[in-house]
Amino acid sequence: MTTDRISRPGRMGGLTCPVLEFAFHAVHDFFRELDMTKTPSILLLAALFTPTLALAATLELPSDARLEVQVIESFTLDREASRRDDILLRPVANGQGTHELPSHCVMVGDARLDGERVRITTSSVTCIATDGGDSEIFSGELSAAAYEADGSFGIAACEEGRCEISPAHTFELRLASELAIEEQENPAERINIQRREAEGAGVANPIPAERPDPDQ
Repeated sequence: MTTDRISRPGRMGGLTCPVLEFAFHAVHDFFRELDMTKTPSILLLAALFTPTLALAATLELPSDARLEVQVIESFTLDREASRRDDILLRPVANGQGTHELPSHCVMVGDARLDGERVRITTSSVTCIATDGGDSEIFSGELSAAAYEADGSFGIAACEEGRCEISPAHTFELRLASELAIEEQENPAERINIQRREAEGAGVANPIPAERPDPDQ
């Protein structure tokens, strides 16, 4: 199995593990509270992680990459509700695909009923990659489609016209094109910098050195 390839011409400041976990779960909780039938989650996600850096690392996967993934929350489709937009996926830890994304990733996609199968296609991905004390955020387009492990298109999860997909049902995402996403500004790191400056520990707000009283 091949892991994701991240080229790093430059590095950014690091995050502590608790802050990293908070950033990832904040993304997850943010999507859970959306009205999935009305809100274009991809636009909100893009606004959350607005790119401000054009350099630094790049997350890359080849066009023939296959990823083992699972849905974050269960959902059901039937003849009356044959489509679900803005479903959330995540990579399976130590998955059986040809490649892996960083463990902290959220993918956004759409699902629709197609005969006795569920067709899932993705539109975007956001990942937090870690390397020691450093972390990097990647967010961009991801064009991929779901396949079963045997290579058949779509997901076999239907019985008598009712299809249910749960996190226990893992499946394969096959990329439709090469993935290359540049690193973006880390909002948690920016918050940490602002907090340090507000407390007098940063460059913008240094703590004044103690000086002797000239009258003494």
